[in-house]
Amino acid sequence: MRINLINTYLYKVLNTDTMKARLNITIEASLLQEVKKFAAKRNTSVSEMVENYFKNITKPKKKTLTEFLAALPRVEISEDRDLIKEYYEAKMKKYGN
Repeated sequence: MRINLINTYLYKVLNTDTMKARLNITIEASLLQEVKKFAAKRNTSVSEMVENYFKNITKPKKKTLTEFLAALPRVEISEDRDLIKEYYEAKMKKYGN
């Protein structure tokens, strides 16, 4: 009885959140055989491989660090500012001496 309740619970949880739909595709027979061999070597199915591929190409692309930095607003610093002098003056003001 307990196992049946666990199985029923798992079935409901797994099947309510992930509704699957069928997709028919047409590919060359020789390619299908190669894909089936490829999937078998990786202990997966062709359907799962196709689903994972679609997930990868449809998820939002993460920005690289350089893309993220390039998107940040630019700070304009005039050429005549002495940043080193300003740095040390700020430190003297904060810590004294």
